[in-house]
Amino acid sequence: MSNITRPGDPPGGRRAAAVWGIGVSVYFVAVIFRTSLGVAGLDAADRFHVNASALSTFSILQLLVYAGMQIPVGLLVDRLGTKKVLAIGVVLFTAGQLGFAFSPTYGTALASRALLGCGDAMTFISVLRLGSRWFPARRGPLVAQLAGLAGMAGNLVSTLLLARLLHGIGWTPAFAGSSLAGVVVLVLLLVFLKDHPEGHEPEPFPHRGAAYVRRQISASWREPGTRLGLWVHFTTQFPAMVFLLLWGMPFLVEAQGLTRATAGELLTLVVLSNMAVGLVYGQVVARHHEARLPLALGTVGATALVWATTLAYPGDHAPMWLLIVLCAVLGACGPASMLGFDFARPANPPERQGTASGITNMGGFVASMTTLFAVGVLLDATGDDYRIAFSSVFVLQALGVSQILRLRSRAARREKEQLVASRVSSVHVPA
Repeated sequence: MSNITRPGDPPGGRRAAAVWGIGVSVYFVAVIFRTSLGVAGLDAADRFHVNASALSTFSILQLLVYAGMQIPVGLLVDRLGTKKVLAIGVVLFTAGQLGFAFSPTYGTALASRALLGCGDAMTFISVLRLGSRWFPARRGPLVAQLAGLAGMAGNLVSTLLLARLLHGIGWTPAFAGSSLAGVVVLVLLLVFLKDHPEGHEPEPFPHRGAAYVRRQISASWREPGTRLGLWVHFTTQFPAMVFLLLWGMPFLVEAQGLTRATAGELLTLVVLSNMAVGLVYGQVVARHHEARLPLALGTVGATALVWATTLAYPGDHAPMWLLIVLCAVLGACGPASMLGFDFARPANPPERQGTASGITNMGGFVASMTTLFAVGVLLDATGDDYRIAFSSVFVLQALGVSQILRLRSRAARREKEQLVASRVSSVHVPA
C-alpha cells in the first residue's frame, strides 16, 4: 500500500512548507537547548562542584520530565491547537536555558533543566500535528523524518557551535546568548504560524474536563496502531539516545581507550548518519507504506548484531572499523523511531492526533530512562564492566520486538478497515 491519499487531505505546497518550516525552527532551537548540556558536562561539574552521579541526574530528570509530559502535551495540542502549545513551549524552554545560564547552585540549575525539558516536550508533537494539518497523508512519513532531521541538525549545532562559544566566551554569555534564539522563533511563530490552511478547519470537538481526557486517552490506546507505534518507538530509539546523551563518551574513552577528541568525532558520526538515514527512510516509506515494519525490525536487528559484535570482540578494545560501523548503525535508530508515528497517525482521527503522538513518543524515552539507569547500576555493581552493563540493551530490545510481533497483524488489519471506510464515506458525501 503506497502513496495513500485520504479524502479531505490538505494540498501542501509552498505555503504549507513555509508555515511548517516555522514550527520546525522551534523544534530545531529546542534540540539545541536540550543537547547543550552534552557539550557542557565537564564545565557543569566544575561550576556546580558535583560528581558524575549528580551530573547524570541532569539527563535523567530531563528525560523524566519530557516523557511524563507527552500525554498531557498531546491532549493540549488536540484541545488548544499547535500555535498556542508551541508558544508556551518556547517561553518555557527559553526561560530554562536563560535560568541555566545564571544558575548559582546545582539545585537551581536542576530546576532550570526541568523547566527546559517541560518546554522541549511541547515541540515535537506540535510539529507532527502541524505537518498533518498542512500536508497530505502520503507526505506524512517524509514530513516526520524531515522534522527529525531538523532535530539532529540542532544536535550538530550544539556540538559544533555551542561548544566553541562555551570555551571561547564562558558559561553565562554562551548560554544566555543562545537563549536569544528562543526569542527569535517565538516572534516568528506568533506573527506567521497558523494551525491549519483555510478550508481545512477541524470539526469542533466538545471538551468536557476529565471525561474528555479519559475519552481521548482510552480511544487512542484502544487502537492497535497507537500501541504498535509506541513499541516501535520504544524498541528503536533508545540505543542511540543512551549513547549520545550520556554513556557513549565514557564507553569510548574508558572501555575502548580512545581520546576525547576521537570519541567526539564518533559521536558526531552518529548524528550525521542519523541525518542521512532519515532522508532515505522518509523517501522509502512515502513511496512504499508497507516498508515501515521491515525497516523498523531491520534497524533493531542490525543494532543488536553490531552491539553484540562490539561487546563480544576478543581483546581489550574493539578495532576502530567496528566502532565506526557501530556509530553508523546507531544513526539509524532515530529515523527508525519516527516510523512509530507512521503507525499511530493513520490509526487515529484528526482530533486525536496529538494524544496518539504523545503516547507513541513516550515509548523511546521510557526505554532510554530505563537503560540509562540500568547501565549506571550495572557499572557500579560490576566495577565498570561495560560489556555486562550494555547487555541491558538486548533485554529491552527483546521485550519491544515481542510486542511488535504481537500487534503487527491486528494493526495492519485495522488500518485497512479504516482506509476502506474513509473512501466509502467520501463516495457517499454529496458534492
